[in-house]
Amino acid sequence: MLNALDKLMLEKVADLHEIPQGAFNIRKNGAGVQRNTTANIDIVTKADKSGIDVIIKPYTKGESVHIPVIVTEENINDVVYNTFEVGEYSDVLIVAGCGIHNSGHHKSQHDGIHTFYVRKGAKLKYVEKHYGQGDGEGQRVLNPKTILEIEEGAVVELELIQIKGIDHTKRDTEVRLMDNAKLVVTERLLTYKDQEAESNIVVELHGVDSSAQIISRSVAQNDSKQVFYFDLVGRNKGRGHIQCDAIIMHNAQVLSTPRISAHHSEAQLVHEAAIGRIESEQLIKLMSLGFSEQEAEDTILNGFLK
Repeated sequence: MLNALDKLMLEKVADLHEIPQGAFNIRKNGAGVQRNTTANIDIVTKADKSGIDVIIKPYTKGESVHIPVIVTEENINDVVYNTFEVGEYSDVLIVAGCGIHNSGHHKSQHDGIHTFYVRKGAKLKYVEKHYGQGDGEGQRVLNPKTILEIEEGAVVELELIQIKGIDHTKRDTEVRLMDNAKLVVTERLLTYKDQEAESNIVVELHGVDSSAQIISRSVAQNDSKQVFYFDLVGRNKGRGHIQCDAIIMHNAQVLSTPRISAHHSEAQLVHEAAIGRIESEQLIKLMSLGFSEQEAEDTILNGFLK
């Protein structure tokens, strides 16, 4: 049974106010606690290692899969290997995410390695949110790795979001696109206090007329540190665009290393990056409307991370 804390964490990372309709798998403190499958979506426990196989039949339309993870104890070190088979010409939503509540003195950590095979003509939206809370000294650590093979004509949209409260994270994303495949990545990340975040995104355009758009927005506050590495590789005729914007505050640090490389004469690749503070004119404008300075700052940050 799920208690009040479990339900709060599920709401934060998966927008769940109750047990979802359709296929789902809920993992708590290193073990599966609830699961449901449908006629078109099966979820199978791996036999050789910790994790699940999610199998979506071809032509499945309008269905969703929720696979949230919650950690509510200290001294947890949880690793899962999840594999997703997204069938041809399906159109589905997958909602993942992890929430850690740690009020103890020892670190709690979850590492999720997710591998996707998005078959020909399929459409996939994948949402992954990370959230941490708790008054203890124990660290909250999340290390996601997302690997995608996107076949001909498939379309994938990724939303990768760190809401708050994660002390350390290393986020790796690797994508390969075939002919006419399309990728849109939106990454949003917040750090504060002395938190550290590293994000590595590597996208390879292998197929003819494949395309990728990567939008990264982050806010670094207090003494936190963020490191971004983007690698966009054009191996065929195609288009790629990276946009990286960060707001830096207090004594924070943001390091962004872009790399674009073309291995074909018709590969069109663009990278844009901007790092800066909130301009005083923005604050003054909102304060003239009756906002306090803190309210004005919060409004700007919330709008930036949407």
